Amino acid sequence: MKFSRRDFLKAIAVSTALAGSGCSFGSGSRGAQGTTPQHDAEKWVKGVCRYCGVGCGVLAGVSKGKIVAVKGDPDNPVNKGRLCVKGILLPKIMDTKDRLLHPMVKKDGQFVKVSWDEALNLIVAKFKDAIAQFGPDSVGFYGSGQNIAEEAYVANKLFKGAIGTNNIDGNPRTCMASAVAGYVSTFGEDEPMGTYADIEEADVFFIIGANMAEAHPVLFSRLVDRKNSNPNVKIIVVDPRRTRTADIADMFLQFVPGTDLALLNSMAYVIIEDNLVDRDFVSQHTNFMQGEKKLTFDEFKAFLADYTPEKVSPLVGLPAEQIREVARLFAAKDRNTMSMWTMGLNQRIRGTWANNLVHNLHLLTGKICRPGNTPFSLTGQPSACGSIREVGALSHLLPAHRVVANPKHREEIAKIWGIDPARMSAKPGYHTIEMFRAAASGALKVLWVVCTNPGQSIPNLKLYREGMEKTFMIVSETYHPTRTSELADVVLPAALWMEKEGVYGNGERRTQHLAKAVEPPGEAKPDVWALLEVAKRLGFGDLFPFKTNDEIWEEYRKCASGTKMELSTYDRLKKERGLTWPVHDPNGPDTYIRYAAPYDPYVKEGIQFYGKPDGRAVIFARPHANPQEMPDADYPFYLSTGRVLEHWHTATMTMNVPELKRAMPEMYVEINQADAEKIGVKDGELVTITSRRGQCRLKAKINGRGQPRPGMVYVPFHDTEMSRMINFVTIDAFDDVSKQPEYKICAVQLAKA
Repeated sequence: MKFSRRDFLKAIAVSTALAGSGCSFGSGSRGAQGTTPQHDAEKWVKGVCRYCGVGCGVLAGVSKGKIVAVKGDPDNPVNKGRLCVKGILLPKIMDTKDRLLHPMVKKDGQFVKVSWDEALNLIVAKFKDAIAQFGPDSVGFYGSGQNIAEEAYVANKLFKGAIGTNNIDGNPRTCMASAVAGYVSTFGEDEPMGTYADIEEADVFFIIGANMAEAHPVLFSRLVDRKNSNPNVKIIVVDPRRTRTADIADMFLQFVPGTDLALLNSMAYVIIEDNLVDRDFVSQHTNFMQGEKKLTFDEFKAFLADYTPEKVSPLVGLPAEQIREVARLFAAKDRNTMSMWTMGLNQRIRGTWANNLVHNLHLLTGKICRPGNTPFSLTGQPSACGSIREVGALSHLLPAHRVVANPKHREEIAKIWGIDPARMSAKPGYHTIEMFRAAASGALKVLWVVCTNPGQSIPNLKLYREGMEKTFMIVSETYHPTRTSELADVVLPAALWMEKEGVYGNGERRTQHLAKAVEPPGEAKPDVWALLEVAKRLGFGDLFPFKTNDEIWEEYRKCASGTKMELSTYDRLKKERGLTWPVHDPNGPDTYIRYAAPYDPYVKEGIQFYGKPDGRAVIFARPHANPQEMPDADYPFYLSTGRVLEHWHTATMTMNVPELKRAMPEMYVEINQADAEKIGVKDGELVTITSRRGQCRLKAKINGRGQPRPGMVYVPFHDTEMSRMINFVTIDAFDDVSKQPEYKICAVQLAKA
């Protein structure tokens, strides 16, 4: 059965309607979902969707050793039986023509099948040689928010604890690092205080820099349900591009790209001017800061004098009265307000500041730490929180939200790992952009890439692909060739999804167990097995005695014990549909809202932002700042990139699903109608997009599902064809706090090809 693009857009609306009436996609009936009938499955195995950070529960239907069907888990509180079209079609990513079935080594420029022993011995020899000649910082690891937590934990311990380098980073650096930096700088601890349950309690939704309808469709359906259930619910969408998410908005603010700092400050100005501040909350629970300088309320108010709606209006491209209206709706004292955002705020050189300013609005109004009142960062990958942020698998982190620069934190983890703290480096390792620059310069001699595709996903791609060819690179991958594995020296066949067991942590702090449903094909093995094998062959076997995932998890739980991030036992996770940490009592309840009694077990009364020494959150004075690269006479357009409903990340999985590929076989460039007329381009004609770094050629899409404002173009980043890979064009400038690259904005020129 063929899917059209129209079918997929209908699927969003249909999924919302069916779920609202008690039905669910993936329930086993044959139809537009493309699933196999339930009666063909011999058993159903509990798991979690492989794609975005929503963390939808699934039941995988198994027959004759194969996953033949997937349905939404009706008992999982995240999705309550719903799945988006990608989730429904998960069985089709399992047995594909490009599945990597055996280890491969590049010899004389060609990949040759080898045994696991030969591949592992070569990897170990390269690690030993590099460390002996150039020291531990000559090697590195690049992981993923798609790893299970056990894989990330073992990799972190291997590199930071055994080898002694902090050169371990991952692709969440490119998508969620500014959200991390925003939470930590404002509240002292990472991750949201609220959960998805706040959707059903909120009256106002402030969605900025997020296209939930396509990037988080099941969560979007919950939002639509909430709006349909109560005519007083209002949805505000703030985006320079009109999207399917904006179609349900009561207010849509199509602002000039890169001006959201000014817009958010202007909203704060209106909240203060109109006396919508919760003065008691602010005085009891917040501090005002500008950099390291403490401010008074009146000094903060004076700082905002430059951001009156009238002054900001020409910059942001919105009427002053519209700014006032949205600020008043956000701050209305008889309403609960939930903010949601993702890459539109994060992928910026001032992404940390943008996150701070959203938090400011909630703190000024006291709309926080109460049901339906929360600033909520949406997560892009299935375990970016659980396997990276919580495990500490970034170059500056240690498990349970500790940091490598803190000697007390190093001592605590060293004790659990059974090593001398002196073995651990106090210096943060290479973050993502630094890591691939080090590969290009020759400073990084060996790099192990697991479960991700930087050969397609890194910005300013030409420079970094050349660097990947220079370093000795190991790639653990399910599919081959990808745009990364083609550059590798060794490729290891990785078990996929429910071919192994493990734990994911989603965007609401929910820790969920995936059971193993089937055996991996050929000689493919779980990445945790390969990591443990390399650890043993490097001589660190005494530090890695693990025989099962349970044992790995229980050691990791010790890292969280005594912190405010306590985790559930493995046995309990196997039985339940996830638990939102902290789980203070192993047999007790999980936590709905952090920092607030009676929900948070660490707060006896009221609200306490215990990540800060004085228990107070910070309201930051952050000025407007332009993106790194602004349009000019030579490069007159803003370029932004993002997702579409049908595909996910670099499409290594979704392009293997015939229905998804037919519906969206290649990416395109969205151009505003007026701009298209100026450059003489019609819908479907080829356009060359050029930046100071590179170019690509794509078909024009005019008046499609997304409509950028004049002066802006938009390109989905999923395309695997070299001539259409937009990251040859994007900029590698990054936020100096979070180190997250500015994918969302750079300057380009357009020409009819």
